[in-house]
Amino acid sequence: MTYTIYGDLGSGAFSSEAVLAEAGAPYTFELVALDKNAQKAPEFLKVNPSGKVPALRLPDGAIVTESLAIVLAVADRFPAAKLLPDAGSAKRAEAYRWLAYMAGEIYPMVEIVDFPERFVPAGIEADTLRAKARSRARENLLLIERAIEGPWFLGQDFSALDIYVAMFTRWRGTMGRDWLEGGHIPKLHALGEKLSQRERVAPVWQRHFKRD
Repeated sequence: MTYTIYGDLGSGAFSSEAVLAEAGAPYTFELVALDKNAQKAPEFLKVNPSGKVPALRLPDGAIVTESLAIVLAVADRFPAAKLLPDAGSAKRAEAYRWLAYMAGEIYPMVEIVDFPERFVPAGIEADTLRAKARSRARENLLLIERAIEGPWFLGQDFSALDIYVAMFTRWRGTMGRDWLEGGHIPKLHALGEKLSQRERVAPVWQRHFKRD
C-alpha cells in the first residue's frame, strides 16, 4: 500500500511529499532531476505525458498529476489527518478558494518566470515577460499575505494550505531572493518557519530546502 512520488527536490513535489508525510502515509520518492531534463525522458512520460512534476502513483497503480490534485487526493484518502477543514464547512470552502487561487494564479507565473522562452523568443521579449510574470507572482503573494489569519493560514488550525503556500516562499530564483527577504511577507515567513518545525513535515522541509 505504498505511494510513489515522482519529482525533484525544491520543486512542487514538496507539497506532495509533505502532505503524505503529515498524513503518515507510506511512500517512496523517485527523483526526476529537472536540471537533467529527466521529466522529458521516455520513462517519465509514461507516468505523466505532460512531462511535468510532481506526479503521484497510488497503491493501486493509478496516477495523479498536478500538485493541487495530489494534495486534495491525499486529504480525501486520509481524513483522520485533517489536512482540510470539515467537509461542508465555511472553512473548507475557504480552503478550496485559496488552493485554487494559488494553483491558478501563482503556478502559471512560476513557469513563465522560469521558462519565458517557452512563450516568446529569447532576448528582450523573454526578459520583459519574465519581469512581468515575477511582478504578478509577487502581487499574488502579497494578496495572500493580507488574507492569512495567523498563526496558520486559516487561523489556529493547521491545514494543507500551509504546506502549499509555504512552498512558494522558498522559490527564491522565481520570486527573487532580495524581494522575499525584504520584509514584504512577514506572516508568510512566520508560517513557513512554523511549518518547518512541524514534526512530520520537518524532515521533508530539510530535504527540499536545506540548500537555501
